[in-house]
Amino acid sequence: MESLTTKPDLAGSVALIIGGGPGISSSCARLFSKNGMKVAVAARNPDKEPMKILQTELGTSCYACDASEPDDVARLFESVVSDLGTPRLVVHNIDGRTLDIIRKDLVEADAEAVRSVLVNSPFSAFLVAQQAVQAMLATPAGGNSPNGTIVFSNASAAIKGYARSAAFAMACHAKAGLTQSMARELMPQGIHVAHVPIDGAIGWEQPDGSRWHRLAGTTENDNMLHPDYIAQTYLQIHCQHRSTWTHEVVLRPWQEDW
Repeated sequence: MESLTTKPDLAGSVALIIGGGPGISSSCARLFSKNGMKVAVAARNPDKEPMKILQTELGTSCYACDASEPDDVARLFESVVSDLGTPRLVVHNIDGRTLDIIRKDLVEADAEAVRSVLVNSPFSAFLVAQQAVQAMLATPAGGNSPNGTIVFSNASAAIKGYARSAAFAMACHAKAGLTQSMARELMPQGIHVAHVPIDGAIGWEQPDGSRWHRLAGTTENDNMLHPDYIAQTYLQIHCQHRSTWTHEVVLRPWQEDW
């Protein structure tokens, strides 16, 4: 019988999360660290409160990076490889949405805001993907071990274009197309590419223990996604045996209308 030991060895391996914040990224950092991984988190402003908390609590390595700038992304990967080693799990957790493009009629959408979301979401995902793949293939894991996993967070607009949200649908569909093309190209090279549309509001934990979303309010009866369980899904994807790699997992709360 074929050995089932080709899942990655987590202890001491490197995870890089791009898009630092108090929700999915922080939950991923905590879970990956708990499982023995060396964790790096990148954000435009590495001094913001969620990043400081991760640094204090976990000793997370925090980096400044504008993921829409090619030189910034290249420097980020050079620094992480030099400081910690080759990242074997990379999470792109940036969707680029702003209030300027959500719930706007097509003719009301500001052209520069549209350009911004395309640059900050699918273009930044492309830049991160290029650097991640180069790093993983430059130092193959060896044997039957996978060379790495790249997980892309996305939104429900990746699978359905909502009315009055054309710009965001463009960005999310572009990111979905990127990941599908990458998966077909790179999975035969030992790189697991996964696309995770998040269909629903994410309620992240507040200081008083409640969970809250800036538009949807306070969670009730698990009606919003819990970022800790999103993180569990990301780690599970990374640990999947290569005979059963999944490409796309849609996550939504049990009460979500879809």
